[in-house]
Amino acid sequence: MRKIYLTATAALLLSAGGAALIAQSSPAPMAQPGQHDATRITGGSYTVDPGHTQILFAYDHMGFTRNMGVIAAPESGALTIDPKTPGKAQVTVSFPVANIRTGIAALDEHLMKAEMFDAAQFPTATFTSTSVKVDPDDMEAEITGNLTIKGVTKEVTLDAEFIGAGTNPMSKKETVGFSADGIIRRSDFGLGYAVPVVGDTVELKIVAAFEK
Repeated sequence: MRKIYLTATAALLLSAGGAALIAQSSPAPMAQPGQHDATRITGGSYTVDPGHTQILFAYDHMGFTRNMGVIAAPESGALTIDPKTPGKAQVTVSFPVANIRTGIAALDEHLMKAEMFDAAQFPTATFTSTSVKVDPDDMEAEITGNLTIKGVTKEVTLDAEFIGAGTNPMSKKETVGFSADGIIRRSDFGLGYAVPVVGDTVELKIVAAFEK
C-alpha cells in the first residue's frame, strides 16, 4: 500500500512540475498589432491596402430575400490625416466595377452590361471625401463625399468608425483601419434596371485599411 502511495505521490509531483515547466516555457499570448487607440495614428499620407479593403452591399430581391455581393481589391486609394486635426482628413478610393462578385456568375455578367454598370465605358467607381465631422469621444466620424458611378456623381454620407492602428508585422508598415456604413439609391446612378421589382435602395458596408 505504501508503495502505491509513494508512486501516486511521485506521479503527482512530476505532473505538477511538468505543468509548471510548460507554463514557464509557453510564450505569453501575443497582443494584436492593431489596437483601438487613436493616439497610435501617425500623421501623413497613406495608400489603400487592396487586400484588406472591400465594399459589401445588400439589396431587396423581389421582396423574397436580401441579396448580397462584394466589391474588392481597389485599384487606387489614399488617406491624408493629421491626428491633431482629424476633421481635415481626406480620403479617396477607386474600385474596378469588374471586381463585383455576387456568387451568381450570370448576374455578375449582367451587371457589366450597358444597362447596368456599363463596365466597358465606365470601368471604375470612385469615392472622394469633401468633409469629415469627427466625434472624438466615440472615435466615429460622418464622412461626406462625392461618389461617381457610371459617369454620374452624387453626394453621399458615410457613418465611419475607427477600428485600429499599429504596425503590421507582415508588411512592416504603419496601418490604420476603418469601417463605414451608407445607403444609396442605385437609380441615382443610372442603375435602375428592374426597379421596383428589385429594390432601389442599396446598403453599403465598407471595411478599409490604409498603410504607409
